Amino acid sequence: MDALSLVIGLVVGGIAGAAVVALVMAKKLRAAGEREEKTRLELQQLKSSFETAKKEIRIEAEKQAEANLRERISEFERRSRETKAELKAAERRIEKREDALERKEAELGERERELSARRKELEQVREEYRKRSEQLEVKIAEVDRELLRVAELSREEAERRVLKRVEEELSSEIGQLVAQAEERIREEADEKARELLVTAIQRYSGDQVSDILVSTVDLPNDDMKGRIIGREGRNIRTFEKATGTDVVVDDTPGVVVVSAFDPVRREVARRALERLIQDGRIHPARIEEVVEKTRQELLNEIQKTGVKAFAELGIPKAHPKIVMLLGRLKFRSSYGQNVLKHSLEVAHLMGMVAGELGLDVNLAKRCGLLHDIGKAVDHESEGTHSELGMEIARRYGEPKEVINAIGSHHEKMEADNVYSVLVKVMDSISAGRPGARSETLEKYLKRLEKLESIATSYPAVEQAYAIQAGREIRVIINADTVGDKEVYKICRDIAGRIEKELTYPGEIKVTCIRETRVIEVAR
Repeated sequence: MDALSLVIGLVVGGIAGAAVVALVMAKKLRAAGEREEKTRLELQQLKSSFETAKKEIRIEAEKQAEANLRERISEFERRSRETKAELKAAERRIEKREDALERKEAELGERERELSARRKELEQVREEYRKRSEQLEVKIAEVDRELLRVAELSREEAERRVLKRVEEELSSEIGQLVAQAEERIREEADEKARELLVTAIQRYSGDQVSDILVSTVDLPNDDMKGRIIGREGRNIRTFEKATGTDVVVDDTPGVVVVSAFDPVRREVARRALERLIQDGRIHPARIEEVVEKTRQELLNEIQKTGVKAFAELGIPKAHPKIVMLLGRLKFRSSYGQNVLKHSLEVAHLMGMVAGELGLDVNLAKRCGLLHDIGKAVDHESEGTHSELGMEIARRYGEPKEVINAIGSHHEKMEADNVYSVLVKVMDSISAGRPGARSETLEKYLKRLEKLESIATSYPAVEQAYAIQAGREIRVIINADTVGDKEVYKICRDIAGRIEKELTYPGEIKVTCIRETRVIEVAR
């Protein structure tokens, strides 16, 4: 009985335990279901919030894009209006220039008529001079006979006395006539020359350009400097070796500098570096590939530039080597002035003046275009650009006038034809016009100081002022110690010293002023 009770108790206890376990498990399952339902609801809320945020972001982006589009449209319309205004202004300027040219042509015709009248007057003066000379010879003969008759002098002695007395009597009159004729001829020649030059300069309107000797390359960020240098500097060494240039990577933010004496190498390096930065793949093999490709493209561009220069002037092309050298001048500068554009400007001016003078226009343009051809190789060969240019022109069969113009425009040889003289003049005009060439402030100030010091070194000079950006110097002479005639000599001496001691583009005008002021006070 006790055993049965024990068994029954155990069974009842097991059943009760199982029931308790079942209740506990059911409770846990309900709790898990509630958590799952709660998680599902939270997930739905998150999805709903995400969709709402996405819609808001899309709406905001569309609004921003629409605002940017309106802003770009407004900017485009503004630029269009500005461009139209600039075009209208340019049209007005062209019309004004045409009107001015027509007036100049009319004035030129009037001055030519005046010149013809003055020539007739000069002929009359010459005829009068001839008649007086004949009368003088007759008078001398009469005096000679009289002297021989009255005095027992030898013929030679009588001639010396008569000629000396006549020379003393008529020297001032003859000198005055000759001086007047020379002055009139000089004024007419100067006026004609000025008209020709002014007309040619007005007809040609060239750009004023200023190039630099080093090239800078912009970087998207400063991290790019490390990629350009490469691991242990292998990238920059490969680039410098392939291009023959120096690449300066310093603390300047956002840029690197490419430097080289050869302007073509410098341009190849600049373009290749920009292409590598844009591509993003910078390693030795890629660097060599890009540099070679850029070099070939630039050579093609140089050849096309040379051909275009000859075509622009309408003259026959030269030897292919000269065409290539001419194209190289596009990347060469002198005192900040692009040499190719300077050569084209000189050629245009030469053609216009040659047309006015009745010369060979094509030959004149050719002399002007090739006068600085030696600057394409002066950085890699010994000798001045004039000497190198003469050698190039002689080697490739250019006319003798072209060779002489190249050699004589910087006084390396004597000018033996009118084209060489014109090249010297037009070269000075192109180089000396305002804005054509750049000059550092330090050199500019030193040149002005030197100008004034040359003038003030003369004891008779009281003061000297350099004006017109150093293209003219005004010299005040002490009127108490120097006469009018001596002023001419001082002015010539100052001009001669400036030519010997200074280097400058164009010309410098020396004006010497001597005046006497007398002041009295009436009381």
